[in-house]
Amino acid sequence: MHENKTCDRSEIIADIICEEIIEGKLKPGEKLSEAKFALRFKVSRGPVREALRRLSERKLVVFSPNAGARVICYTLADMLYLLEVREPLEASAAKLAAERMSSEEKLALSSLFETHSDAFSSDKQRSYFQYPEDLDFHYVITKGAANPVLFKILCEDLYPRLRLCRRQHLYIKGRGVQALIEHQRILYAIDNSDPELAEIYMRRHLRSSRASLMASIGSDDIATVPGI
Repeated sequence: MHENKTCDRSEIIADIICEEIIEGKLKPGEKLSEAKFALRFKVSRGPVREALRRLSERKLVVFSPNAGARVICYTLADMLYLLEVREPLEASAAKLAAERMSSEEKLALSSLFETHSDAFSSDKQRSYFQYPEDLDFHYVITKGAANPVLFKILCEDLYPRLRLCRRQHLYIKGRGVQALIEHQRILYAIDNSDPELAEIYMRRHLRSSRASLMASIGSDDIATVPGI
């Protein structure tokens, strides 16, 4: 029982720290003190240490000798490689979602899209939404794919890092509106139970996202990335 309580506490702490990293409240390279977190969360260092270990597994925290835990610093190469991996995984998720999502799930996805669309109608220069879990268009599609292996890879392992990368779109003019249009096409394919079209539209969307990121990066920076 004591062990389960420790695991529960560490999971809660890990989720809180995860959000603070992604939201930028904890900066890249910032030292993460076990003692300070233990005092803040009113726990011993054990649950904090376990929480940081979990975040290390998610590639949001790094441990270094004699320096302890720090927020990870992603390089340009890290971001581009992550986006390469993202495409085939999310294309598969979209294909499966078109085959497996229930009418209720499709309705919920459509409602989410309409909420996003309404927000853009008043601010066309905004970035796309960076919310976690059920408020995220991609998360809902992956959940609807009903594949626990794919869900773990994307939602638990990859999406936290992707959310950090997607912050790069914050100041790319017009990218949010374009992403909304691309989401509408994906929604159409899923709503009409067309797995092949859903896969195609998702691939196009992710390639467009990656292209917009690369366009915002200097050519000299791109030249330093192997394979680019």
